[in-house]
Order: sequence, then structure tokens, then C-alpha cells
Amino acid sequence: MHVLQQLLAHTLCSCPACLLQAPSGHALENAKQLSSLLHKLDGKGYKAYRDIEGAWQFNGFTLFVDRVQADPYASPSRLRVQLPPAVAQLPADYYSSRLRRVALGDWLARRFAAEANRASATAAGQAAGWHGAKGGDVTVDKPGQHVLERTAVLVSSMGSVEARFTVGLPAQGRSIMGPWAAQLLTEHLTRAVQAGLMYPALDGGAIWLHIQTVEDTETLRQALPGLGLIGFVGDGAILPRKSGASDLPMPQYPALVPFQSPAPLAVEVQLPHRGTVRGMGIRNGITLIAGGGFHGKSTLLQALEAGVYNKVPDDGRELAVMVPDAVKVSAEDGRRVEGVDISPFMNNLPGGINTSAFRTDDGSGSTSQAANIQEALELGASVLLMDEDTSATNFMMRDARMAALVAPDREPITPFSARIAALRAAGVSTVLVMGGSGDYFAEADTVIVMDSYIPHEKTQEAHKIAAQHATLLGTAAHPVAASQAAAGVWFTPRIPTCVYAGGNDYRGAKMHVRGLHSIQYGTEDIQLLAAAQLVDKSQTRAIADAVKWLQARLHQHQQEQPTGKTLLQWLQDLEAAFDQQGLDVLAPHLLLGNLARPRRFEIAAAINRIRTLQVTQQQQQQQLLPVR
Repeated sequence: MHVLQQLLAHTLCSCPACLLQAPSGHALENAKQLSSLLHKLDGKGYKAYRDIEGAWQFNGFTLFVDRVQADPYASPSRLRVQLPPAVAQLPADYYSSRLRRVALGDWLARRFAAEANRASATAAGQAAGWHGAKGGDVTVDKPGQHVLERTAVLVSSMGSVEARFTVGLPAQGRSIMGPWAAQLLTEHLTRAVQAGLMYPALDGGAIWLHIQTVEDTETLRQALPGLGLIGFVGDGAILPRKSGASDLPMPQYPALVPFQSPAPLAVEVQLPHRGTVRGMGIRNGITLIAGGGFHGKSTLLQALEAGVYNKVPDDGRELAVMVPDAVKVSAEDGRRVEGVDISPFMNNLPGGINTSAFRTDDGSGSTSQAANIQEALELGASVLLMDEDTSATNFMMRDARMAALVAPDREPITPFSARIAALRAAGVSTVLVMGGSGDYFAEADTVIVMDSYIPHEKTQEAHKIAAQHATLLGTAAHPVAASQAAAGVWFTPRIPTCVYAGGNDYRGAKMHVRGLHSIQYGTEDIQLLAAAQLVDKSQTRAIADAVKWLQARLHQHQQEQPTGKTLLQWLQDLEAAFDQQGLDVLAPHLLLGNLARPRRFEIAAAINRIRTLQVTQQQQQQQLLPVR
């Protein structure tokens, strides 16, 4: 089962050991004692804040101070609150399945984040230079437009709630501001918990709509294979985003065009809450999205890329879904490639470079795109999403005139156009945006032409044009040697042996997430700009921890006995651990509240781009066999 499909099948552990993980420290005391202690600490050195580490019983919930920051300029302190079912009072229907608990936790994280901002309001404008007042901010990892499994708020199968957050404990310079801290933790935080996590204060209708939206989307995604589809875009969907820097939907205005399926591609699906929905079904095989510039081709593809995740209500893309193992691939000049078999696309490189175990510190557009495809296939991708704007032209196509100028035996590239049919035969579909060439007309199973943001089905017209031009040119649609094209597609599984070149020092290697697409690991800078389906910085944080998780296990197994596990097998182990133990498996005992679940494809994207990665290959290639 895939990442999002697993949400329907598993339950979170609700054993006491998992629900009540208290830090070591003093015996359980109450909020009044916490307030008294903070007043006593007033004016002392900042490290004295460590006296409050431990568990504190409030009226209806428990506050855990897991880790106190070393000084006011360090990373903020980590805290949690836990509410038993009788206090949270959540309706049982809201947490009756894993998927519903994920959706409920997502909604609660949004609400608690808003209430935490109010709790922080007293800190606004308090900073006054290096020696001025600092802190007072309460921060919850607030989700975006995508509903992901995350650690900000966890709901158990019994209906208990745990919310994780950080607090900048107040200080004047490096001296404790006890009364302010007491007010923040015992008064403002209490109000935030009551208003953000206890059902009597919440909008039950909004929560239920949130759950229904997620459940409908997941039901639609799971229905796709049985309908012979890899994707679906519902009528009325709003695909454009507010801006290139915002994932919010484009605001309503007269020129905004809601999505409308062309009649030949229309499909109706029955959902548990919305009932019957109509939209454009994207069929198995090769789908070509064509059209003029600025007519919505890439916008449609971007909606499909994000369709591997569930959305919030009113996002506009709630019914734009893809199968969960669809992967966007592109060219990526300069990327590191380690031991990837790109021989289905590259052979006879100058200098006798081995393309069956290709290594480079500076991949070209074509070699990097070939590697990206092969890495996706290695991890089990069933759909490739591609856009001509982010692809290498010489990798995507080669027309008859160029073949006449540069003989096939002098061209090391077998273009994607020559392999796409073999991929289809093996059950790997392709969705391709192509507005500048008709090289894929002949092979396309479905051709969609975008015209003023409206899709039109033009498959027969495209096939006629392909036949006419093939006759005029007097050549086959793909002027590549028949032996190359007939060989099919294959990949060679890789076995990681080392991730971080520092050896035993990996434990001390600092991991810093600099942005959605950037991770600093020790001295290594991991760039993930090509991982287009990475949508939340909390996923990036989880990916960073997953890299260290893999390195720790590689080191452990090398000390004992090498296992020969492939990268896919390691990531399948990690996914199983996610299902059984949650994301806390990435950082045991830390109980981080700022992680969101990534797919194995994005985790592997980070691993594959580490410039110190070392792999060996399995001895035998794996052929992608035709689907019967």
C-alpha cells in the first residue's frame, strides 16, 4: 500500500507508553506550583529555567516541558500538552479511522496555531536590542494547503489529544523574566488549549467538513486503478494559485475559468460525502497535454503533481488527484549521480564512460533527466510527470533531420520518445506537457489541448497529423535504431553503503533545514529544487532526519553484518516504521512537533543528491516486463 492509502488501514498506538512520554525530572506537580517556581526564578540566569523541565498537571490537561533552551538566543524550548478523551470530548466518529485522525489532527493544529498566536500577542514589540526583553512567543507548526500526517497535533484511537509546540521563554538579556513566563505558561497557554483543543469551544461543523473533504479525496484516489485511471480532475476545480509564491487558490474574479472536463474524457465517481462527482479522467498510458503558451498546460500538470496529497476545503484542487506513486521528473544540470543505470537512455558516451553504473559530480541536462527517471522507476513509480519547460530537449526527442545530420551510431542518447511505448507496455504511464513539438502524437493514447484554460480532447486529430507528417518525411516517427527501441526499459537496484562521508562522525554532523528545498548536512548542501512534489517544510525536516536514520542503520549493519538491502528496501522499512510508530521513529525521545510525512520518492531525492553517497549495485538488472 502507498503512503496515503495506508492511512485508511492502520491505527495509531494508544498504549500508555506512547501516549504519556514524560521527560525525566520532578514528580508531577500542578500549575500553581509551576507559577510559584517561575516567580522564584525571576532574575536568575537563564539556565535556571531547566528547573521547570518535567510534567505539570493543569485543570484537565498535562503540560510537559521536554527541553528548555540553553539561552534566549538558542532554538526555543519544546513543550507538549496532553488531553485525555474525557477532556477533549471529541466525537468518536471524528477519530474512527487513521485517515480521520490525521485529518482531525490537521484541523486541530490549524486552530491551536491560531490560538497560540493570540497567546504570544503579549510578546509583540517586547524585543529591545541585545540586552532587551526576548521571548514570549508560542509557536505551533501550522499546516498549509495540504493535509499531511504530521506531529504537531496527534489524536489517538481512543480520542486523547497531544499537541506539541515551542516557546521562547522570556528573558531580559540572559536573566529570567519569571512573572511573564508564569503568565504565559499558566494563563495564556491554558486559554489557548481550552479554545484550540477542547471540542466544546470548537466549530464541529468545520471539523466534520475538513474530515469529509479528506475522506472524499482519498476515496477518489483509491478508486482510480479500478476505473483504469491514473488521475482525475473534478469539474469546477480552481487550479491556478494566487501567485508563484503562494499555494492559496487564485481569488475569484470574472476572468477566472473553473475546470470543465471535455465530454469524451468525462468520468463520474461516487464519493461517500459529496455523492456523484464528474470530472476528467486521465487514463492509463501516455497522455499528452498540448496547447499554446499561457493557456494552462503547466497549471494542469502542477495540479496533478500536487494530486498525490489531500487538500483542505476550498483549496480548489480537492478533486484533482493522482495515484500516490506518480513522480515529477525533469532535467537537473549539475546534480550528483551515484551508480545509476542510465543505459536504457545513454550509451557509448565519449571516453568509454560506463552508463550501466553512471557516476558524475556534474550531470548534464540529459544525463540528469535519465538518472531522475531511473531513480523513480527503482523506487516503484507507476506514473512519470514531465514538462517540456523543465526537460532537456535532446533527451526528449530527435527528429529525422537531426538523425540525418548526426548518425545514430554517433549519438549516445536514446530519446525518451523511443522508450515511452516500452514504459507503457510495462505499466508505467506518462503525462507529458508538450507545446513545441508533435513528436509524441503517434504514441499518445490521449491528447488534451488546453485553449484559454479549457481542455479539449484531440487524440484523433493528433494521430492523423502524425500519420501525415510521417509520410511526408518518409521516416518513422522515432528515427532511432530498432534494436535500441525494442530492448525495452530496465533498471539496476542500488545498495547504499555510506551516506555521510564523515564515517562515525555522522552522529555529530549537524542537520539544518534552510528552506523547503535546501538541507545542510554537515558540510554537504543538499538541493531539492527538482523535487517538485515536496510541498511543506515540515516534510523537509522529516527528510533530513530520515537521511540520518539511514546513515545510522548503515553504520550499525556494517559493524555487525552487511545486509545488502537496496535503497527501496530501506525506505520500505522506514515506511513500515512510520505506520507502526509514527514519525517519532525519526527522532526517538525528542518528540518533535514540526515533522510531516514525506513520500519515499522525496526522501530518496535527498539521499541521491548527497555528494558523499556511496552505493553498489545488485548483480542483476531488473527488466520492466510488459503488463499482460
